[in-house]
Amino acid sequence: MRNVSIGLTLLLAPGVAPAQVLDPFYAGDYTLTDHGSVPGVPTPYGGLTFDPADHNRLLIGGSANTLNADIYEIRVARDASGAMSGFVCGASVSFADAYGETGGIDGGLTFGPGGVLFYTSYRDNLVGQIRPGSTAPDRLVALTPLGVFPSVGALMIVPPGFAGAGRLKLASYNAWRWYDATLTPDGSGTYDIALSPGWITGTTAPEGIVYVRGGNPGFAADSVLVSEYGAGRVSSFEIDANGDPTAATRRTFVSELAGAEGAAIDPATGDFLFSTFGGSNRVIRVSGFSAFPTCVGDLNGDSTVSIEDLAILLGSFGMEGAGDLNGNCLVDLADLAQLLANFGTICP
Repeated sequence: MRNVSIGLTLLLAPGVAPAQVLDPFYAGDYTLTDHGSVPGVPTPYGGLTFDPADHNRLLIGGSANTLNADIYEIRVARDASGAMSGFVCGASVSFADAYGETGGIDGGLTFGPGGVLFYTSYRDNLVGQIRPGSTAPDRLVALTPLGVFPSVGALMIVPPGFAGAGRLKLASYNAWRWYDATLTPDGSGTYDIALSPGWITGTTAPEGIVYVRGGNPGFAADSVLVSEYGAGRVSSFEIDANGDPTAATRRTFVSELAGAEGAAIDPATGDFLFSTFGGSNRVIRVSGFSAFPTCVGDLNGDSTVSIEDLAILLGSFGMEGAGDLNGNCLVDLADLAQLLANFGTICP
């Protein structure tokens, strides 16, 4: 089992993070904010991701690496600039079970095609898949027979606009190997995984992966950020023509971390978030990135703000729900105004 007795402990209230350190190469352009622990989520933490249809809904793994592992959901608050400012609407609630055969959710958690939620399970070397509307895994894919060295830690599906878009990337925590794979519908709403030959080394005990567009400060080319648990850091790598990291371009992004774990991009702002496993069990946000192209008000994820989105918003009017565009825990006239201001917009 992983050693979760991390010596570095964060003792201050949420605010500008005092312990983690941005590498000097990036420090002038980015800011770390420590949002503390997530109310109601049992530790240690696993991966985290935002709902692509509701940017104020954050999912995060709890009781990671155990058969009691679950995915929890909580709504985030935003400040006037749209940046995440904290957790709101009370404690988190259970979204779905995220167990494996002998373990549970680890650092990988992301939405994929068909709205399926994918996660990695440690130490049983599995990928779990949860269909929309399900509260438990609908399929567990064993990775050892496919050639992934036990056990997997991280996964990510390459976003649109990057080399290798749509391909599944897997990374072995124990062997420090990065694998490329494809997803094919299996006819039941989940997906078969086919591994490409070979692997790449160069990441240290990987747990979380996000893609960063070239042109952001300090990123001359499209890149990945990798949470490297074993090294207590997040590192950046430029990607190749297949969307894989180029080991020779590795550069430390954040260091002095207590168990760098999951990783996610806030689709509303482009901010980078990561969770920590063991020790302090917190969520850290790095601001300074440009947002991915997005449509405020695109509630059904079809890249258009339309009558369908208006119907979703009106269906939750006066309550919490997917139409809460400003993160104040209530779908109200302010949210309606935002949606109508973008009505008819087609996302890039």
